[in-house]
Amino acid sequence: MSSVKRFIAGVTCPRCAAMDRIRAWEQNGIRYRECVNCDFFEQLPIEDEAPSELTTRVNQARPEPAQNEIQPVRIMDPDHKSSDS
Repeated sequence: MSSVKRFIAGVTCPRCAAMDRIRAWEQNGIRYRECVNCDFFEQLPIEDEAPSELTTRVNQARPEPAQNEIQPVRIMDPDHKSSDS
């Protein structure tokens, strides 16, 4: 299996903190990453399953507000004179 080494845009090296110096490739079921600026090298097995989505405030279900928490909004005209005065 031939693999193409590609740079990962916007990634900083965990060792030297240089940006845009990490290149990655896959070979024989293993994912590799290395920094061309320092001697950082990492290999990770490729999982068959897709990773689960991280829980964020956007993808969580919101609890429904209690009925007594909902209040109507009254918009008042600043030029309108109140009959109470």
